[in-house]
Amino acid sequence: MDLPAQLLIWFFTFLTVIALAVAAQRLLNVRFGMVRTFLAALVAFGLAQPVLEPILGLIGPTDPETVPGPGALGLLLLVIMCVVLIPMVILVLAEALVPPGSVPGPLELVRSVRGRVSRARRYSQITRIAIRHGLGPYLRGRGERLEDHSGKMRLARSLREALEDGGVTFVKLGQVLSTRRDLLPAEFVEELGRLQDQVAPAPWERIEPVLAAELGGPVDEVFAEFDRTPLAAASIGQVHVARLHDGRSVVVKVQRPDIGVVVAKDLDIVRRLAVTLESRTRWGRSLGLRDLGEGFATAIREELDFRVEAANMAAVTASGGGSVTYPAPISALCTERVLVMRRLSGRPVTAATREQGPALARDLLDCLLRQILVEGVFHADPHPGNLMLLDDGTLGLLDFGSVGRLDAGVRSALQRFLLAMNRQDPLGVTDALLEVVPRPEDIDEAALERALGQFMARHLAGAMDSAQMFTDLFRIVSAYGLSIPPEVAAVFRALATLEGTLIRLSPGFNLIGEARAFAGRYLAEQVSPETIKESVAQELAALVPMLRRLPRRVERIASAAEHGRFSLNVRLLADDRDRAYLTGLLHQVLLTVLGATAGIMAVILLGIDGGPAALGTTSLFQLIGYNLLVISAILVLRVLALIFRRPRASDERL
Repeated sequence: MDLPAQLLIWFFTFLTVIALAVAAQRLLNVRFGMVRTFLAALVAFGLAQPVLEPILGLIGPTDPETVPGPGALGLLLLVIMCVVLIPMVILVLAEALVPPGSVPGPLELVRSVRGRVSRARRYSQITRIAIRHGLGPYLRGRGERLEDHSGKMRLARSLREALEDGGVTFVKLGQVLSTRRDLLPAEFVEELGRLQDQVAPAPWERIEPVLAAELGGPVDEVFAEFDRTPLAAASIGQVHVARLHDGRSVVVKVQRPDIGVVVAKDLDIVRRLAVTLESRTRWGRSLGLRDLGEGFATAIREELDFRVEAANMAAVTASGGGSVTYPAPISALCTERVLVMRRLSGRPVTAATREQGPALARDLLDCLLRQILVEGVFHADPHPGNLMLLDDGTLGLLDFGSVGRLDAGVRSALQRFLLAMNRQDPLGVTDALLEVVPRPEDIDEAALERALGQFMARHLAGAMDSAQMFTDLFRIVSAYGLSIPPEVAAVFRALATLEGTLIRLSPGFNLIGEARAFAGRYLAEQVSPETIKESVAQELAALVPMLRRLPRRVERIASAAEHGRFSLNVRLLADDRDRAYLTGLLHQVLLTVLGATAGIMAVILLGIDGGPAALGTTSLFQLIGYNLLVISAILVLRVLALIFRRPRASDERL
């Protein structure tokens, strides 16, 4: 056979396969991936002859010299439907056994293999670190349950040492866990709180290219002066002192080279470990490690983008700091990996004298509570390393990589919670708490109210231990199945961190008493004659339009009721989604009934002996029965395809 003839045959074969793919997908009325549909049609083309031979054998021999009649047309229709039926069966079986997305496509498979290879070495390293520190049995879910204090302390120490050896991502994970008193026992919180994020600075030869690439020019052109010796260094970035050409003294925070690749790989490992531990261990499920890992990854990714920190700094600064000063960012010089901000002149806050401590602690607490309860934008990590004692004796707040945000509803509920705590009102505290956290359906509110009442009686009178107060509050929240939203967890995390800072500033500082005093001052501000008058005026202004329309509406309703014309108009299925769901359900029922009916009729016709001859030894009744049988199979396959197709947020095609 010559080449043109072969090309012509290949061309018509390709067109036939495409026609089979289009027909199968159209009849199933379900969108499949192009590769999957084409492969099904190609397999069907190869199976057409072996499948059709037994079917044609049932029809019996035909006389080729006979003029084709209606029977031949029926046979042709049967052959076409059988050929189209083959890819339909393949697609439905594939949808049931291998749904789209369960098997990665070629590109995804290549990326997956590369990712597995790149993660293997890091997995091995992390596993060796965990085993070296005695954590291997706990990773497999077989660790012993420790009830005594000394055993918990040993395990907590091993965990801290393993996290320190794991690198920057795991150190930060431990720091986050150290503030989650609602999740971890006190022994773990105390031990993980010792994790430090201090590392050796990167050499200037590696930092300079990052600055030049991000700022668009050499360092000496952008800055009038630049100190190449870092002021401080952490795992993600390091800080240098510089001076702009206009004379302003600034601080330049530079991200370490290639830290993004390392952190991204570690975050992927943390996420996978969290999913594995939650699925295989009891303690992982109780802690909700999957959600914890996702929240941690999101926070770290934001911390890697210094533009987020600059925006956070601007937002907190705009809310007003009172007696606390914030560094203002130099927006024109802030990029993803470089942050330039005004330099605050001062010393570490630990240099404050004993006489300065109480006033500084009170100012810091007042500042953070106002950020949380009034402004809704707050510094979420107020540890001593993020504070400075300025030259004028006031506080400066640094490092806005971690900032929380609260909407007006949550702020209002937290305000009511604090005010009710100040009044020692268990009912008010319970109502405010259930507005802050999602309300479970089967919660015993009376028991929760009694538990909160006992909690306040224990902690709001006499000697008060703020650390134990937070622990007991989280224990109540956990005991009644209340889940704390991430934004509210950030509030408690910030307060828990603030507690340690306040104690460092002023040993014996009465956090609870000062917070109650703040609540009293805030309540006085809220109930002043001016604020009450303003609130009443705003509410009346919103009600006036409705009040003006109310008499006419009442008159129309009363008149309709008096004359017997009062009726209630309810539109069923007014939502398009409801109509679409009901229509799809009716389509499936109708297709099922039609398929079953066609199948029953086919069986009856195939069982009838005799009848007019249509083609060879096959009667007209049998030929119609064969066609109805194939039609029934097509209709049933269409219904099965809709049943097996799982709902997805996005179409991931093979």
